[in-house]
Amino acid sequence: MKKILKRSLYTLLFIVVAVAIFGLFLAYTPGPSKVKNKGITPAEAVQLRKSYAGPHEVFTTSDGLTLFLRRWNPPHIDSTKKDIAVLIFHGFTAYSGPYNMAGEPISAGGYTVFGLDYPGHGLSDGNRGDSPGKDKWIGDLAQSVKYVKSLGFKRVIVLGHSLGVAMAMCAADSVPKDIAGLVLLSGAYEGRKGLNKPMPFIQTARIVASAVFRPSYPSVEYYREGMTVSPDTLWTYRYTPRFLTMMDVKKLRIRKDFDAPILVGVGDKDELFAIDKVQDFYNLIPGDKKEFLVMKNATHAKIPRECWEQIVTWLDKTYK
Repeated sequence: MKKILKRSLYTLLFIVVAVAIFGLFLAYTPGPSKVKNKGITPAEAVQLRKSYAGPHEVFTTSDGLTLFLRRWNPPHIDSTKKDIAVLIFHGFTAYSGPYNMAGEPISAGGYTVFGLDYPGHGLSDGNRGDSPGKDKWIGDLAQSVKYVKSLGFKRVIVLGHSLGVAMAMCAADSVPKDIAGLVLLSGAYEGRKGLNKPMPFIQTARIVASAVFRPSYPSVEYYREGMTVSPDTLWTYRYTPRFLTMMDVKKLRIRKDFDAPILVGVGDKDELFAIDKVQDFYNLIPGDKKEFLVMKNATHAKIPRECWEQIVTWLDKTYK
């Protein structure tokens, strides 16, 4: 009996060691990549930030990270708008740079616009595509709102696009009194069917192994068939499992006591979210200070200038 028990223990130990070795092998052996963009290191982000000459702001978070805010100034000062700022929270894989599509037309409408690069994205500090936890992440978002207010803007409207919708909702839940309104574009609780295909077993195993042995390593590559991969290395196409699992966006809700105007919009050609699913999201927003906008000829990531001008019209009507 003792021999059988001893043999069983040795067998179990052998299996545990073999699994651990195999896991380490997978964690430290990169898989094939479909994205031909290697991105940048945190050190390279710092150097690019120091050499950036365009209008911008930087601030340091409570835990010592330097975050970058791109800035679009209006061509003229409108006394009815000078205390209003629009703060853009960008989408998945992106950073503030591609949001010239929003910054230019909104600032042309007389509003000062800022675009935050999330920690680990664009020209901000932080391990690429990573966050050690939800509370720290939301705290950094809230501090970006407070920083913009500290520049003299009494009213800050947060504009979230795609992933930025969830980020804007988190900020509104954290610092509701500091946010004068929300513009939530191209986001919903449910995407179009068939977008996410099952991953091969070995790819799943590699991600799990990395999550266990290298939690700060961006082992998950974002890629879907038909997407356009930018050659710009400031885009972030690789994420850590802990970043992707730090919050369940389907459980996010606008708090019932959030008493500020909200505009929800979606492109009529959005390939990720159907209009009816965005409408379902809109219907769950409490209160009557909300509007729904279908943006003509807009895909998920390409939104024509005239759509941003519609948003300027909404801002004028709501805040002037």
